[in-house]
Parts: sequence; structure tokens; C-alpha cells
Amino acid sequence: MKKFSVNLITNSIIKVIGKGPHSLHEPVLGKKEIECVSKSIKSNFVSTKGKFVEKFENEIKKFTKSNFVVSTINCTQALFLSLKVLGVKKDDEVLVPALTFIGTVNAISYLGAEPHFIDSTISNLGVDSNKLEIYLMKHTKIKNNQCINKKTGKVIKAIIPVHVFGHACDIEKIVKIARKYKFEVIEDAAECLGSFFKRKHLGTFGKVGCLSFNGNKIITTGGGGEILINNKKIYKKIKHLATTAKLKHLWEYDHDQIGFNFRMPSINAALGFAQLSQIKKFIKSKRNLFLRYQKSFKKVEGVKIFKDNKFEKSNYWLQTLILNTRFKKYKNKILRENFKKKIYLRPAWKLISNLKPYQRKQKMSLTGAKEIYEKVINLPSSQYL
Repeated sequence: MKKFSVNLITNSIIKVIGKGPHSLHEPVLGKKEIECVSKSIKSNFVSTKGKFVEKFENEIKKFTKSNFVVSTINCTQALFLSLKVLGVKKDDEVLVPALTFIGTVNAISYLGAEPHFIDSTISNLGVDSNKLEIYLMKHTKIKNNQCINKKTGKVIKAIIPVHVFGHACDIEKIVKIARKYKFEVIEDAAECLGSFFKRKHLGTFGKVGCLSFNGNKIITTGGGGEILINNKKIYKKIKHLATTAKLKHLWEYDHDQIGFNFRMPSINAALGFAQLSQIKKFIKSKRNLFLRYQKSFKKVEGVKIFKDNKFEKSNYWLQTLILNTRFKKYKNKILRENFKKKIYLRPAWKLISNLKPYQRKQKMSLTGAKEIYEKVINLPSSQYL
């Protein structure tokens, strides 16, 4: 075993990917992407009416085995629409991990609903389902077939479990808990295209799940999201709202409610269509990168590379280094020294419950989320590495 040092951490990274500069995650774009985007431009239908939207959606549906899909401009909008259609409204509460990207929580706030922060576990980086179940037993009651927060008297309408860095949270148990306590499950699978649990694609366990195609994801549309939907009625409502709630007519602009202009443009879908055709190659590259990092850090004292769990097949979107309790104090020094060498690592997100807009919101004990924030560093993870 090699004695821990900041230099050893840096050298172990360089051994795998070479000297910097290295971004955290860059897309791989080439001839196929240029060809598809060019076709979209030449068709003159570059907005939401272009043929690539339907083509892209069909391929996503086929790959994820979701019953229905709707493409959006980003994942935050996808989450917002999903919450709205599943009945979340002003003053309702939504359970959400404190350890997540802020867009997850903002989607709740846009509806005037209240985020209720729950803890995570370092075992899978997602919601601590055991702790959640105990918390709900103590702090909630079922009344009129709804989950009521005993302290506030408000309805807990939904939970957003987040699959972090491409890894599955304890989604089966969370779905069971949600069924018992009468609230909806909206999966934040933003980072999880190509990740499976028991051969089922993440984002398809609840009624809806949301993917992201931001520039740093495993495939990109430049900016974009996708809603995976199991129920036809829900699909129709989401698609209608995402398309300004416009009623079908050859020429009239008739809208039956306040909708949203959230549909993905065809030029973005063209990029996504080209990217998606290479998804198996991208995943293979990422899983190979995991093995190389794992080998490089195997004999380094006090650290490990996060590995997917039993029954899971992760896309390994971001490779994750975990420092043990003794060496977690060196996290910022590791980040700083690698930045100097233009190797751009990243910590986990600051807990949303600690950020100014959300400091006064309800929360359970967040010891697990705090542990993840203190110990986790994401390593360069681009497909080309």
C-alpha cells in the first residue's frame, strides 16, 4: 500500500489520463453530428416541427424501453412539468435530497411548493431509504389518502429521488415507501442515460423520470431534457402543456389553458440523434475508464473509486474518488493542486439546504449527505479519455 499524499493522488490521475489540460467532462462530436445537424439546417425546419424531434424521441423510447417520451429544452423544465402534471401545487411539500443539483429543487419552487430535504447515503450516493422510512413513520400521518406532515399540516405530494453521477439509488424500496405513504415518485435521472438496475433503465421505475442532455452529459443535444413516462394519460397532459397547451387545428391558434413553450427544437434533437447512435460505445469507454482509475488507485492508502452496486449497471457518467474519514481534510488541497495543473476535478454539490434561498426549509438530519460532500471528488470523465 502506498502512503497517502496529495501528489500521489495527482500522479495517480495523470497515470490514467495524462497531463492536463483535462476538463471534467467534454462531449465527443464528429462527422455524424455535423451530418445530422446539417440535414436539419437544410430542411429549414430547425424548430420544434422538424423531423428530428420525433426521430430522436423514438430512439430514446426504444433504448430506455419507456412507454412514452417528451423532449424538452432542459431537465429542470422536465422536472417542473412532471411535478405539475402529477398534481403538485402551491404549499404542497416535495421530498428531495439535499445533495443534488439546484435545478432539481428549483423545479419544486417554481410551482410554489416547498422542498423538504432528506438525507443521502454514501453506499449509493442517493436517498437513504432506511433513514427516510424511519423519518416518515415519526413525522407523518395518512389522512384522506394523503401523506400529511404532522408539524406543518401540509400534504407531502411527491418525492424526487436523484440517481447521482449515473449510479442507481435504492429506487425499488423508495417506490414501495411512496406507495405506502401515498405520494408520487418523479425520478431525477438527469445523469443516467444508459444506466440500469435489474436490467430496467433508471427513470422508468416511477410514473415519470427525467433525463438531461446538457453539454456535459453522456450524450448532448447542446441543452435538453427528456421525460420518460409510463402512463398514456400522463403523457398526453405533459405533451399538451409542453406545447403551449395548443389545440390541434390547421390554422387557428387556440389554447385551452396556460401552457409552456418547453419543446426541444429539431436542430438540438438532430445533435442528440447522432449522439445517441453512439451510446453503447460511450458507455463502454466510461466503464473502461473506471477500471483504469480503479487499478491506478488500488494501492493508494485511504481512497477508493466508487463502484456500481449489485444488480446495477452504471453508465459511470462521472468517475468518483472517495476519501476516507482520515484524509477527507485534504479534499480542497487536492482540488487546488490539480486545478494548477489544469486537471479540472469537481467536488460534490454543496448541500442545497445550506444555500441562501433554501436555508429555512424543512430538513431531516443530513449526516449522510454531509459525509458525501466532505469525501467525494469527481475525476475527469470524458468519453475520449
